[in-house]
Amino acid sequence: MAGNGALSGAVIAVAGAGGPAGRAALLRLAEAGATVIGSDNDPERLAEAVDAASYATGGATVTGDTVDLLDLRATHDWAARIEKDFGHVDGLVHLVGGWRGSETFTRTSLDDWDFLEMLLVRTVQHTSLAFHEALQRSDRGRYVLISAAGASKPTAGNAAYAAGKAAAEAWTLAMADYFRKAGGPEGPTSAATILVVKALVHDAMRADRPNAKFAGFTDVKDLAEAITGVWEKPAAEVNGNRLWLTEKP
Repeated sequence: MAGNGALSGAVIAVAGAGGPAGRAALLRLAEAGATVIGSDNDPERLAEAVDAASYATGGATVTGDTVDLLDLRATHDWAARIEKDFGHVDGLVHLVGGWRGSETFTRTSLDDWDFLEMLLVRTVQHTSLAFHEALQRSDRGRYVLISAAGASKPTAGNAAYAAGKAAAEAWTLAMADYFRKAGGPEGPTSAATILVVKALVHDAMRADRPNAKFAGFTDVKDLAEAITGVWEKPAAEVNGNRLWLTEKP
């Protein structure tokens, strides 16, 4: 199956590859023909995700690197290593997540902000700074951020999470402006884009809560399909845009 799809020849890194969304993304990108390099801070979880995607796609090139994305130098080294090993980098999919909330606004803990700022914002800063030059060198470079509808309409108990997601979106849009300017009069050849969900759901969640409706949630398989679809659209169409996978708030 590898090498015959729409992403044949593409080299795509997936940050946060060990979770359910990461596993789905590894699999779908590999099915589309891409060489996929996942990273996660949990080596065991990452190895399971990589093995599952490789096995399911009949031996597609799916590998994993344990990278501390909170270390800018380590993230730069990861990007440089991928480009050296494969000759080019055509994508970085940012799936590093985390959530903390409170019952009310007044009970918001700034410890939650400190935690979420590292996961939701700092990892975006580091991956974008590490990968942007390689993505600009690619003829189909894409930086894909997964964000949440709450960034556009925060709720009282979600202040830290929504602020983190909003900051990550702003940073990604600044990267999109870099790609726009680098493209000159002809328009961008690479793109930074944001996929917006309400929340994610996967098979294990449905099994745990068989009566739950998960209204407005995006299945991780559908998210993976949308991620892959970003490469099917022209850079100018997706660069600097939010692509909504749920209703706009």
